[in-house]
Amino acid sequence: MRLEAAARMDLFRKLWRARKLILVVFIPLSLLPLPLIHPTSEACCAYVLMVTAVYWVSEAVPLGAAALVPAFLYPLFGVLKSSEVAAEYCKDTTLLLMGVICLAASIEKWNLHKRIALRMVMIAGAKPGMLVLGFMCCTVFLSMWLSNTSTTAMVMPIAEAVLQQLICTGLADSHGDSETAEATEDESAVSDKEENLEKKQLELLYRNESDCTKQELSTLSETGEVNGFGLKPISDRESGKHTNGHLPQVAIEIPNVKRVKMRRDSQYPTKRDHMICKCLSLSITYAATIGGLITITGTSTNLIFAEQFNTRYPNAKVINFGTWFIFSFPIAIIMLVLTWLWLHFLFLGCNFRETCSLSKKRKTRREMMSERRIQEEYAKLGPISYPEVITGIFFVLMTLLWFTREPGFVPGWTSLFEKKGYRTDATVSVLLGFLLFLLPARRPFSSSSGRKSDDDDPLAPMITWKDFQRLMPWEIVILVGGGYALAAGCKVSGLSVWIGRQLEPMSGLPPWAVTLLACLLVSAVTEFASNPATLTVFLPILSALSETLQINPLHTLIPSTMCVSFGVMLPVGNPPNAIVFSYGHVQISDMVKAGFGVNLIGVAVVMLAITTWGVPLFNLTEFPAWAVARNVTGSL
Repeated sequence: MRLEAAARMDLFRKLWRARKLILVVFIPLSLLPLPLIHPTSEACCAYVLMVTAVYWVSEAVPLGAAALVPAFLYPLFGVLKSSEVAAEYCKDTTLLLMGVICLAASIEKWNLHKRIALRMVMIAGAKPGMLVLGFMCCTVFLSMWLSNTSTTAMVMPIAEAVLQQLICTGLADSHGDSETAEATEDESAVSDKEENLEKKQLELLYRNESDCTKQELSTLSETGEVNGFGLKPISDRESGKHTNGHLPQVAIEIPNVKRVKMRRDSQYPTKRDHMICKCLSLSITYAATIGGLITITGTSTNLIFAEQFNTRYPNAKVINFGTWFIFSFPIAIIMLVLTWLWLHFLFLGCNFRETCSLSKKRKTRREMMSERRIQEEYAKLGPISYPEVITGIFFVLMTLLWFTREPGFVPGWTSLFEKKGYRTDATVSVLLGFLLFLLPARRPFSSSSGRKSDDDDPLAPMITWKDFQRLMPWEIVILVGGGYALAAGCKVSGLSVWIGRQLEPMSGLPPWAVTLLACLLVSAVTEFASNPATLTVFLPILSALSETLQINPLHTLIPSTMCVSFGVMLPVGNPPNAIVFSYGHVQISDMVKAGFGVNLIGVAVVMLAITTWGVPLFNLTEFPAWAVARNVTGSL
């Protein structure tokens, strides 16, 4: 019996190791009867969609590799030509992403992101509450322009340095923790008298000790250790005094027993220090998610939505950098404040006066040490360099050109050209990104630069192709292209229309209820699947649902796009979560508890936005003409 049980367990282990391979083979074979029994375009497209979706959700194969499934299955089943599928893998958003990555490479290469982050934290101060808020603000700002993963990877080392300084200064006794910077000279004199009195009392105590105690102390002074607290003898040279003939002088530290016990069990001096580490770590990943909502280029899911929406509704000229920013910026501000309050309540308590005071008189020695560490890190950067100035100018210029291309309320700079509709946000980003490969990193007519290049070339550009290649997320590019290919197949085969007809029983629900159900469903699925894959699967379904129910598609698509980023409850939810979890300050239970609150906050704020200022911004009360035209064409 034991041998059989062992053999059975060994078989289970082998099957578990090969589970991904089994899934890759079993799923296509199990779904194959669908296109064989019903050899229609809709059935064939549904087969490809389900196989790709399972591969994405299970991650049985890499996401980029799974995105290539439509490239060979669509031509094999006769849904799309190979040339038509290939055209879907490189769109306007791909060029937009490439231009933004060029700017991000320059920001990272010349440490502009580090200067911005440290400066904002210096402004916020070292009080725990304000420190968390400062890191959240700088993370949100950086994540607007860089990817969430890159931002988290950049900010976490800075936060970790501050936390380690906090832990090191926390090794002092509790009396040192409560010292404040408001001590006057008179108070210092009083404290000196108290210290002298304590020394005299200790000296009298030692003189009155019994011979037995003296012998014990002599032994302890030789070993230099008392109960593991490390008491070391002070030599005559070190002390500058002679001994009293009986004992060598011993540097005695009377530790807090509770704190020593906790120190043995944990790397943190106190439980409060551990709570600060948890709060700051989680705040960075949540802030990166919030910042990614603000701009079209902030996260890959925004790009997926923009391209699929513009492809499905080419006559809808409503989604651009400006309109998205106007809608999402208030959402980010509200979420930032509520998330900060939630984390503060969860980990730091409700004493905001103690943790958020800006008064210098209330700072403890540990907080002053943390501020000093941040200032030292900032001083290491030196004065702002010429490449940083150029990068900052390009950063501001790209933002202004995006905003003023088609602002809506006034004619944009594209109106200066005779032909309309040829220039997009990608045009701006690619142009400025290309210039970064040309501009020299050294100041003209000067032999010095912010940082010397490896080959000391005076005409070395701001960024090189290696810098760009290191940051370019090619897997995301292919993944987005796979989503476009799936959407094109659903449109051509008529599968999206068929899905819409199946959802007609939901026509009795009000628009806000449909949107709320979509947000809750998407935010639940994305906890276990990648954000881009989840959105790619749901966008065609929600578009068809909106057309069937005669709801403005933006009413469901925009909230779902934002809620797909709220996969913040597990380390596998998104890469920033995994980065923060790897530092070891938080446990999965902490992420689930804090992430659940952030998830509810995000859904509530997005629903508030889409039912208030989103209505006049996108004219959500009417079923638009561009959606009517798409619906009529699809029905035909």
